[in-house]
Amino acid sequence: MENSKTIIVSLGGSIICPSPGKINFLFLKKFRNLILRFIKKGCRFVIIPGGGKVCRLYQKAATKIAKVSFEDQDWIGIHATRLNAHLLRAIFRKEACPVVLDNPFKEVGKEFLRKPIIIASGWRPGCSTDFDSVLLAKRFKIKEIINAGDVPFVYDKDPDKYKNAKFLKKISWQDYRKIVGSRWSPGLSAPFDPIAAKEAQKLKIRTIIILGTEIKNFEKVLLGKRFRGTIIGPL
Repeated sequence: MENSKTIIVSLGGSIICPSPGKINFLFLKKFRNLILRFIKKGCRFVIIPGGGKVCRLYQKAATKIAKVSFEDQDWIGIHATRLNAHLLRAIFRKEACPVVLDNPFKEVGKEFLRKPIIIASGWRPGCSTDFDSVLLAKRFKIKEIINAGDVPFVYDKDPDKYKNAKFLKKISWQDYRKIVGSRWSPGLSAPFDPIAAKEAQKLKIRTIIILGTEIKNFEKVLLGKRFRGTIIGPL
């Protein structure tokens, strides 16, 4: 893969499926058109979706019925990401590799090099697909990840709890990790998970946080123009 033209997108599961039983097909249609336009420009994409609200719904149901370990809760989340990944692979059938990459270290055949899109999914317990996106960035020697989720910025504190929370346009990994902490728990909702943040800091990978459903803003990121969002990492 050509490093300069390969773009990694960590796509929030909550914008694919904003509520149980509701797929945001209007967003997916616009997202598909956006990716196809940039493929025509010579870009390649690695897209890895999260589990989103479906993941949390199933995790919550399991814990109401029985005492469920964190590991098993994580496996529920992983399979939710795989469901979303297969949805993406289906809508990019002609452009995407025929097999979902369910392990960032998995050996791949020539079909992964012939197609302009790789769809990946969750891998193993202990982290989110954000961490998998960092491992994929390392594998393909890419220094930037677009994290397109359901929040437009990183805030200095939880905006759901504090009305005076301020959004940040830029922040270092060190300062970001002070905000989100260092622990991972199944279904954790954070702009970029703590385990992924630690690895990205070590590898000096920059992450761009944007509201994924803002397609025109998404396009500005892909074009290298000024955009609405937060840059985390090497500035």
